[in-house]
Order: sequence, then structure tokens, then C-alpha cells
Amino acid sequence: MDLRAELLKSIWYAFTALDVEKSGKVSKSQLKVLSHNLYTVLCIPHDPVALEEHFRDDDDGPVSSQGYMPYLNKYILDKVEEGAFVKENFDELCWTLTAKKNYKPDRNGNSVISHQDAFKLWCLFNFLSEDKYPLVMVPDEVEYLLKKICTAMNVELNSCELDDYLSQEPQGQGGLTVWQFLDMVNSGRFLKGIEQEAISMAVEEVYQEVIEDVLKQVRSPHILVHKLCPAPTCFDLRVSRVQGYLWKKGQLRRNWSERWFMLKPSALSYYMSEERKEKKGSITLDKNCCVEVLPDRDGKRCMFCVKTLSRTYEMSASDTRQRQEWTLAIQTAIRLQAEGKKSLHKDLKQKRREQREQREQRKAAKEEETQRLKQLQEEKERKLQELELLKEAQRQAEILLQEEEQRRRQQHEEMQRTLEIQLREAERARASMQAEMVLKEAEAERQRKRILELEEMQERLQEALQQEVKARQDEEAVRYAQARLLAEEEEKLKQLMKLKEEQEEYIIKTQREKQVLKQEMENKNKCLEEAQKQLEEVRVNRQRVDQDVMAAQRKLRQASTNVKHWNVQMNRLMHPIGPGDKRTNVSGGVFAGYQPLLSRRDSSLK
Repeated sequence: MDLRAELLKSIWYAFTALDVEKSGKVSKSQLKVLSHNLYTVLCIPHDPVALEEHFRDDDDGPVSSQGYMPYLNKYILDKVEEGAFVKENFDELCWTLTAKKNYKPDRNGNSVISHQDAFKLWCLFNFLSEDKYPLVMVPDEVEYLLKKICTAMNVELNSCELDDYLSQEPQGQGGLTVWQFLDMVNSGRFLKGIEQEAISMAVEEVYQEVIEDVLKQVRSPHILVHKLCPAPTCFDLRVSRVQGYLWKKGQLRRNWSERWFMLKPSALSYYMSEERKEKKGSITLDKNCCVEVLPDRDGKRCMFCVKTLSRTYEMSASDTRQRQEWTLAIQTAIRLQAEGKKSLHKDLKQKRREQREQREQRKAAKEEETQRLKQLQEEKERKLQELELLKEAQRQAEILLQEEEQRRRQQHEEMQRTLEIQLREAERARASMQAEMVLKEAEAERQRKRILELEEMQERLQEALQQEVKARQDEEAVRYAQARLLAEEEEKLKQLMKLKEEQEEYIIKTQREKQVLKQEMENKNKCLEEAQKQLEEVRVNRQRVDQDVMAAQRKLRQASTNVKHWNVQMNRLMHPIGPGDKRTNVSGGVFAGYQPLLSRRDSSLK
């Protein structure tokens, strides 16, 4: 059932609620208000020009549903985008319009369900009703919905009592209307001795599962479940077996936190608490995801994980059964995503509808076969009646023949021969009729054998059909397992190729670094060799300089020796010329001019 069909069902209730005179027509002013409200709740941009143009008051009379449908399709339904509006607000608008007129709970406050529960049951009724107007829900779907509500409370539905109620309740179009269904629930006939709070929580759970596509959620330990007993005072109040929330391991701090989980076909969301006010995150599910059971560790038991392409989420359940329920539910959501199905219950509803159609077809075929057998039986009875009439006629003919024979005995012989001829003809007719009767009985026996063969063939066909269904289920399970193994193998192959590429890049990088290091070593070796050569040259130059210094020192020592020697000689020469003052002055003046030169020479030699 697509989005347009779902919206049309709720709008149909709103339209019929506005039809006060039940004439199939609604005034334009009311339709204008309804259209404006639909624009608002469906988050569609308002088109006041088209609204005024379509509902202008230039003609007389209200508008029928056929007259309203073109505007509804063109300006509202064609512009609706799935996910752009809150479906619950839209349903509440239509429920408010129709409940005010049609829903009549107990005025004394003894209703089994609250007004909000009635709204949710109305939504469930719309989802499960047939796609025919006026909307009705067939008895099979009524039983299915009541069983789900009772299962949520651990209560067993009395199917026999439900069949009796449905047989007594007048049904139009082959099912119950929503108001008949709500009256049946409010009567308390099937929910005796159960508190209204428990019924509300059960209705909420079924509503989330069917309407909001919540595949699995852990029940709160404070939810009370009821067991139906013969007397109202005998039902048992006990805590649900499921132990609270699931534990989830963090990604950054790697600590364990208790979270409230809720599973939908497209995502596994987790919240801070069961009120779902603070959403902590969501795990998007697709065909590439998988669920695996993990061994106990880190002080946690009953662990499992959900693997996506980007991350692995580790969780811990309270017991093994709860872990199995969660893993199966998540695998179901992944399978729905792989098959391209958005809602599990839409698929289940379609399958139930197909099964009902098949049952009706088999029932029609069986009725046709029964009718044919009945016709054959009537034909046989007619033939038997004709045979009885012929026998009676034969008996009467024999009596007449006997009487005639007595009379004819008194007549002449010619009359007697004529009677004998007629008697022989009658006997031949009798033999012919007997032969025909034998043929009819043989034909009837063949028909009985044929009926038995058909029944046996029908049983074999049913067995073959069951075997084929089982084989298809086994094939689907094997195919799903094979697909999962192929996905895991592909993932491992991708990781191996990635590691291989990283190894090759690392090898190339290492080779490049090795070449660079080798070249640097060669350059350093060359520089070292040049430095050694320069060091050798420096050493040779140093030795040469040392030799020059030593030679210069020897020359200096020799020069110093020579200077001392000349000083001695000069001193010697200076002393003998002393007697004459004049010569002495001249000599002193001459050698005095040599003294600075000699001192400078000595300093330079030093």
C-alpha cells in the first residue's frame, strides 16, 4: 500500500464526517477549510489562488467526492513527499474530524480504551483494512489485530468467542467498519479483567510495530503483563521476562553504557531512556550489514555485534533468549533492506491478502466441484425415478396383459397371436431398459471412482505445494547465507588488497629512501676523501712550513751568532781609538749611526 492510498483512507473519513446529511456531498466552505488544514499538516506550500479558484461560489450546491478528487490529486496528493511531514499529525487531524461525529465511547467512563488508544486503533484499522470504499476490515484481519494486542499482554484470545461475535454482528461488504470494531473492543468482551493501562501499553506496542515499523524494542521492566483467567479476580500480575535496556560499548572511551534501543527496517536507533526524548545515535542498516554473536568478555555476557561498512557496534543483552530475538530481528531488517522492502507489515499484509484470495479460489473451486457432483447426483436420481416409472409401467402392463389374456382366451386364436407378439415386444423393451440401467450404474461407478481420484490428486498436489514452499524457504535461507559469506569474503579481499597496496607503497618508499641514503653516503665518502686529501696536503704544507721555520730558526740563530760576533768585533775596534778626542768623537758619531740599524736588525731576527 503506497503513501497515496494511506492518505486517501484518512481523508475519506474526514470527508464523510463533513457529510452531515449523508448525501455524498460536502459544502465548499467546509472543503476549503479541510484543504487548508491538509496543506498545513502535510507541509505543502499553500496555493491560495488555486484554492479560491476551485472553491469559488459562482455555482450552486455542495461538492461530491468525485468532484473533490481532481483538486485533491492535483494540488495536494501530487505534491506530498514521503518523510517531509509527520504522519501522526495528519492522522490526528482526520481522526478529530471523524471521531467527533462517529466515535461514541461510554459516557459513564467505563470504556475499556482511552481516546488516544481509540485513535491508534483507528490508525491500525486503516492500515489493515481493504482497499475498497467504504472501508472495512475482514474477519481474518480483525482476529490478527486482536491476537497481536493480546500477545503483547501475554493474553490468549478466545477465537471461538470472536467467531460467535462476528457471526452475530451484521457485516457490510464482508467485514467490520472501524466504529463496529471500536465498539467491540470497548465492550470488554475479549479483554475482561485487564487494566486500562496494560491495554494502552499493548496498543502502543502494536502501533509502534505496525504503523511506525518498529521491528523490535526491549520492554521496560515496569510494564505489567496479564494472564487471562476464568474469573476477573484470578489474573496474574508479573514482571516481563525481558530485563531492561541493552548495553552498548562506546567508540572513543570504550566504556559500556545502558541505552534504550528501537529497531526499524532502515535503522537501529538508541536513546538515553525509554521516553525517547534524547536520541544518542542511530545505526543505518543496509544489505552490507551483518549481525554476529560474540563470546563473553570485559565482564559482559550474551554479547553480539552489528557490523557496517564503517564501524562495528558491540552490544550486550540480559540473557541468551533476548540476544537471539534481537539478532533475528536485525537480520530480518537487513533482509528487508536487501529485498528493497520498506515495511515488514505491509509485506505481511499483502501475503495474508494473497492467502485469503487463494483460499477463496480453492473454496470457489470446491463449491463448483460440489455443485457438479450435486448435478450428477440429481441426474442419477432422475434416471432412477424414470426407471422406477418404467418398472411401474411394466408391472401395470403385465397386469393388463394378464387381464387381456384372460379375455382373449375366450376370443379367437388370431387375437391370441397378436397378444403374444405384443408381449415379446414388451419383453424386448424391458431387456433394453435393463441394459440401459446397467450402463447408467456403470457410468455412476466410474464417476465415483473419478471423484476419489480427484480427491487423491488434490491431496498429492497440496503435499507437493507444501514441499515446494519448504524447498523455496530452504533455498532462500541457503541463498541468504551464501550472500553473507560472499559479502564477508569480498570485504576480506578488499582489506587484503589494501594491505598489499600499502606494503608495495612502503617497499617503494623504502627503496627510494635507500637510494637517497646511498647517494648521500657516496657524497659523504667523496667529501671525506677530499677532506683527507686536503688534510694530507695540509700535513705536507705543515711539514714544509715546519721545515721552513726550522731553517729560518737556524738562519736566525746563525744570524744572531754573526751579529754577536760583529758586535764583539766592533767593540774591539771601538776601544783602541780612544787617545784623540777628535777622533773619538768622529768614531763615536760614526758608530752611533750604526746602533739603531743594528737594534732593528736584532729585533727583526728575533
